[in-house]
Amino acid sequence: VLDKDRTVNCTAEVLYHLGSKSTAPDVQVTVQGELRSTEEADKEFYTRIRSLEKELVAENIPDSHGNVPPELEPIHLLAWAASGYVIWHNSTENTKFHLAQVKHVKQVKRSDEDLQFDYVLLLHEMVSQEVIPWELTLLWHPQRGARVSRDRRQPGHAPGSGNT
Repeated sequence: VLDKDRTVNCTAEVLYHLGSKSTAPDVQVTVQGELRSTEEADKEFYTRIRSLEKELVAENIPDSHGNVPPELEPIHLLAWAASGYVIWHNSTENTKFHLAQVKHVKQVKRSDEDLQFDYVLLLHEMVSQEVIPWELTLLWHPQRGARVSRDRRQPGHAPGSGNT
């Protein structure tokens, strides 16, 4: 686990449900040590994004050199969390997904308190070496956390189609 310039060890037990592709695995995590609170940084990010006059739009995070601009680090971390959800729900014993890049992200203004981000993530499937564009909508609020409300492979990128 990364905790702002230091590493905290953790272990996880992941139990997959036999025969059920639609059920997420059960995960038990044990953290060794203490994690620092992100509450202040979360509030600051939330306030900054809510106060933007134009919706946030960004592409290619990280860039081709692996750099993430500091102001986009929270967007990248939210994408990383959301990709974990997608990976859990779409992995099998024959796949190994990894978030390669945020290809595109756009904030969508909402009337409620949640922040909404529509992402196109590039997931690298390590076994087949395919790079798969995946669309998802992420809702986030500092007190409620992140929730993926919609996700799907981009059309034309069905499993085994060979499209990259």
